Amino acid sequence: MDIENDLPICVQAKFKSDTGEETGSPLDLPLNITKEQLTLICNALLKEEDKPFLFFVKDVEITSTLKEALDVDKLNSEEVVEIIYQQQAVFKVRAVTRCTSSIPGHAEAVISTNFSPSGKHLASGSGDTTVRFWDLQTQTPLHVCKGHTNWVLCISWSPDGLKLASACKQGRIILWDPISGNQIGKTMMGHKQWVTALAWEPYIRNPECRKLASSSKDGDVRIWDTTMGQTILSLTGHSKAVTCVKWGGTGLIYTSSQDRTIKVWRSEDGILCRTLEGHAHWVNTLALSTDYILRTGPFHPILDRLDYTNDKKVLQQRALERYEQTCPQGEERLVSGSDDFTLFLWLPEKEKRPLARMTGHQQLVNDVKFSPDTRIIASASFDKSVKLWESTTGKFITTLRGHVQAVYMLAWSSDSRLLLSSSADSTLKVWNMKTKKLELDLPGHADEVYAVDWSPDGMYVASGGKDKVLKLWQH
Repeated sequence: MDIENDLPICVQAKFKSDTGEETGSPLDLPLNITKEQLTLICNALLKEEDKPFLFFVKDVEITSTLKEALDVDKLNSEEVVEIIYQQQAVFKVRAVTRCTSSIPGHAEAVISTNFSPSGKHLASGSGDTTVRFWDLQTQTPLHVCKGHTNWVLCISWSPDGLKLASACKQGRIILWDPISGNQIGKTMMGHKQWVTALAWEPYIRNPECRKLASSSKDGDVRIWDTTMGQTILSLTGHSKAVTCVKWGGTGLIYTSSQDRTIKVWRSEDGILCRTLEGHAHWVNTLALSTDYILRTGPFHPILDRLDYTNDKKVLQQRALERYEQTCPQGEERLVSGSDDFTLFLWLPEKEKRPLARMTGHQQLVNDVKFSPDTRIIASASFDKSVKLWESTTGKFITTLRGHVQAVYMLAWSSDSRLLLSSSADSTLKVWNMKTKKLELDLPGHADEVYAVDWSPDGMYVASGGKDKVLKLWQH
């Protein structure tokens, strides 16, 4: 008897989104149906056109046919096979492969570097007390901004991309105009020690981009009206240095501290909503599932080139639609990384208890980032590794090994297909999310690489570090 012929030719299957929604009724599908044919069916069920998808059966990706992903011998004729689909980004970012310029200029280490939300501008902050803007077209220095008298520790673009905030070791915050390089308004003073992080009010909350939150080693978080140059609210409650601040899309502010806690505040009145406890040591870093969508706000790296507008109402609506697509139930997830070698995953608006405790790192967790499509969490550690986790459950996916010293910082490509890491070993590495392996090694820096960013339009990567050089990388 021919076993092959005894096997079912069709199976009952139903489509389900990766967030759990069932799509359409169960269908009879031939086992030899291809990934391309599944894509056509999925688009028809969702009334979409030509959207790219990935398909999974019991965590196995369907790369060619349904039959190859199924364990056919164990198929029960009554069973309805669940095909999980994940929408992919419509555009594709190519991996950066070469350094196109090494731009000297800073007289000390480059501590931070950041592209504007549209990807059109680039700024960096340094131990030489200056902020610099760089011309991406000519790949040369554009403006040197002098106003701080101590190390510039962090910089942050306003969500409309029209101003850059910088903060220094003396606790002072200054706003800069990227076009002229001039200071905007007066220096904001109030923190008694250095500023550790900056976060602007998201564009979807207010397109005027006036409010800015800053966290400091003095244990306080301040909310500033940047137009007036004054503190509107002081959030006091942490008993030690505050290490990070995030301003979420629902109007909540999240802060992490060396007092081992994370606090959730209401941004309009500064009321403390809840304290998240669980870490056994300093909490170093926070990431929101909506970080990327809040960072880019009204700017889409590809689509907006075709449809440029200055109308703030239209832009706010656009930002809101994108936010709601990323965060359909309005539930932001938060992940925290700590000196206790662990990460915690939280639903901070609802739950005091973590969704998951993520263990495996052998040393402190230094940086953590959600992929722009919110599906994967990447964490960087002093144990020389990068780890990947499922963002809804906190389940461990894999470890990316290749760096030979501490990993400092991570940056995702805007299509979530590639991840970049920078390290004390003087290299950058590009990791491919499909293969979960090293795609490219980017040596070139002469010393530790502290800062890295991938432009939202996918065109450039900027990196800086101890060698005082800002490098631009392209494909």
